[in-house]
Amino acid sequence: MLSTGLPAGAVPKLERPGPLRERVYEALLELITTRSLQPGQHLVESELAGHLGVSRQPVREALQRLNTEGWVDLRPAQGAFVHEPTEEEADQLLTVRTLLEAEAARLAAANTGTAGITALDELCTRGEQAVADGDVDQVVTLNAAFHAKVMELAGNVVLAELAGQVDRRVRWYYTPVARQRGSQSWLEHRELIAAIAERDEQRATEIMRAHTEHTRQTYHQREKTLES
Repeated sequence: MLSTGLPAGAVPKLERPGPLRERVYEALLELITTRSLQPGQHLVESELAGHLGVSRQPVREALQRLNTEGWVDLRPAQGAFVHEPTEEEADQLLTVRTLLEAEAARLAAANTGTAGITALDELCTRGEQAVADGDVDQVVTLNAAFHAKVMELAGNVVLAELAGQVDRRVRWYYTPVARQRGSQSWLEHRELIAAIAERDEQRATEIMRAHTEHTRQTYHQREKTLES
């Protein structure tokens, strides 16, 4: 294992089609999002290039792009480091998420038919099983899929585009609290499915708002625990 500290099997395989710099960027962003590369971790170009089986140039280009987007900090004479989000950054992002997803839940309750309810139910069942298995990575993936499905069922393209812009950062913040949220998060998902199935727009909105607020509070509680 190289000093970047990546766990075995964490490095995604690069798909051949498409510009190399884009594929390297996507691979590094996925490693950051899933916290295989931890906040504050030093990113050494040569080691990352070795992990990904590429030259240093596309890694350098990817790090520069990630720096522009706020995922990586480039420090003079020190190199690149995974960005460490402040509590204020997390709070702002998760607050915006609450606004977007509460509206998505309302629209989903107004628009969703039997097929949509079935799809949500299946995702929830898989998520509950992942929690029971202690598979945090799968929990995070299925949580994102569940919320994406609600957004899809809302049927508002602009809302979905806005949600897509914050989706990866939401996953970044959710990953470290997925275990604490555990089965409670999926119980809340079940309540949301019931409200959507009953076409209760107000109830669906309230449940989603409370659900995302619980995640925001759990994240901040975790930060305070780490500081104490």
